[in-house]
Amino acid sequence: MTKLTLIRHGQANSGARTEIDYDRLSPLGHQQARWLGEHLRQTGGFDRVVSGTLRRQEETAAALNLDDRPHHSDRRLNELDYFGLSHTLQEREGLPFPDTPEAFAAHVPQVLDLWRRGNAGADHESYEDFRARVMGALEDAAQDGPGAVLVTSTGVIATLCALALGLEAVMKARMFLKVMNTSVHRFEFHGGVLHINQFGATPHLDYPDRHAARTHY
Repeated sequence: MTKLTLIRHGQANSGARTEIDYDRLSPLGHQQARWLGEHLRQTGGFDRVVSGTLRRQEETAAALNLDDRPHHSDRRLNELDYFGLSHTLQEREGLPFPDTPEAFAAHVPQVLDLWRRGNAGADHESYEDFRARVMGALEDAAQDGPGAVLVTSTGVIATLCALALGLEAVMKARMFLKVMNTSVHRFEFHGGVLHINQFGATPHLDYPDRHAARTHY
């Protein structure tokens, strides 16, 4: 069995309406990552860090402060193009970009359904290609041996959970909305089959004085 730990990046610029504006950690996002790094150093069990190439993912990996472990980048761990897909949905369906947490929760299933059904158009990475690259990144990390910490994003984690559990699209969208910033998720390959061992743990934020630092956006 090869076990891998996936981490969602810290809180980014949650008020953004474009990928460029969103793609940087907030001050709280940096703090979330530093706390998680302290926890990982205390518990051990990993020998390398792999992150996507998005700024918020690389900033999270750096803020973990695990400089005694090698850090590699793999763009296959990058997030789906949520902002691009949202703009397509707005143009085709007249659905405005959400401006409240409640509106965002309703928006996510619609965007993912548009994408999954292949209605986003040739300008966007297909759902099948996204799923294939995510699985490829995990399989390659597993071949390099156990003990990897992979810093990635919500869509990647939710997709892997859905694949491991055989979930339909509606349930995947619900998981997408429940992945907190710097939450910890553990997967393993056993006999070539992907299994999930842990979802959404936040041990570094479970102290009473850190509860307010638990964020989804």
